[in-house]
Amino acid sequence: MMCENCGKNPVTTHIKKVVNGISTEKHLCAACAKGYGFSPFKSNTFSGILSSMLGEYNEPKNTKQCACCGSTFNDIVNSGKVGCAACYEKFGEELLPYLKRLHGNVKHIGKVPNASPLAVATVNDRINALRAELNLLIKNEEFEKAATVRDEIRKLESQVNSNDGE
Repeated sequence: MMCENCGKNPVTTHIKKVVNGISTEKHLCAACAKGYGFSPFKSNTFSGILSSMLGEYNEPKNTKQCACCGSTFNDIVNSGKVGCAACYEKFGEELLPYLKRLHGNVKHIGKVPNASPLAVATVNDRINALRAELNLLIKNEEFEKAATVRDEIRKLESQVNSNDGE
């Protein structure tokens, strides 16, 4: 496959973006990917990829260490691995932006394949999907449909609020 941008070099980088439920993909060569701000990973191992995503980190002298395993944040960046569970508490403030960039969220919600019979959307997932639909309807000036979707969102939100009170 050839690069979508220049059409000259073979594809080495695949970029997938999901914004408001709409997925777009780009297939680029190394040079074009670098132009978009994506640089090659330090190595092909998972830890190399993770440490590349954490980026360069210059740790100041006399920094904190994990009391449990003795790791520093620089150790985590260089290895791409968190030393132990206590590291998440010790370096939580430093790790959160990287975890959010890497996973898209800092709260683990798990994953069930869409084809699975267990794939049941939660009420909050349904509310978020309806909000995206509402925004699209408003953008397209379909206000009657938007009002119906708005009412459904309010109904679901009231269900969630009443369940929280129990």
